[in-house]
Amino acid sequence: QVQLVESGGGSVQAGGSLRLSCAASGDIYPYYCMAWFRQAPGKERELVATTYTRGYRSTYYADSVKGRFTISRDDAYNTLSLQMRSLKPEDTAIYYCAAGSGFQLCDTGLQAYNYWGQGTQVTVSS
Repeated sequence: QVQLVESGGGSVQAGGSLRLSCAASGDIYPYYCMAWFRQAPGKERELVATTYTRGYRSTYYADSVKGRFTISRDDAYNTLSLQMRSLKPEDTAIYYCAAGSGFQLCDTGLQAYNYWGQGTQVTVSS
């Protein structure tokens, strides 16, 4: 059984930075999708960024965060991070760490993920 615990959320002004961390316990393999999702009030949960290794390390970013967010993963320590820079009010959401144990495409959305953290709030004020 995989458990995911996020940390690092908080409140910041627009233009600021935050770093989210996710500690994973259980059997996590490099081919697992590991990702950050977010869900704003009244909106659907959306994929922010994902990373996985299937022959080589791959990453994917939503267009809305490209160039501002960086996802990183340490397979030796089972940790996942999200460095967020140049934050905007529209980045305000609950951010979730997620892992997928199958071989689905990692950038196709929620269906590829079967393990979820409890979420951490990120609030960006203008």
